[in-house]
Amino acid sequence: MSEITTLKENKDFRRLYARGRSYVSGVLVTYVMKNRCGNVRIGITTGKKIGKAVLRSRSRRIIREAFRCLADDIKPGYDLVFVARGKTPFVKSYDILRAMKKELKEAGVLK
Repeated sequence: MSEITTLKENKDFRRLYARGRSYVSGVLVTYVMKNRCGNVRIGITTGKKIGKAVLRSRSRRIIREAFRCLADDIKPGYDLVFVARGKTPFVKSYDILRAMKKELKEAGVLK
């Protein structure tokens, strides 16, 4: 498995939003773009539309858990940004996992 790092800079998120491909489901939006470094970099965003801090934190937790289950199957060399949607804090992590797997498979990122 390649090293997984987190995206923290605003310019990295904006670059993915502008140039990356997006894949949408009812509970998650995924932005995917190839990067030049050989590792996987991920970012998770939850906007204020999701709700108060408790719901935004829950959304980030369940997205992170779903990604952890798929981390070994992801090809190295991609930037990924997961954006929570309105339903995200109210579903279970396996629903997020199913949506994430479908979107990443559609993007061609899974091995």
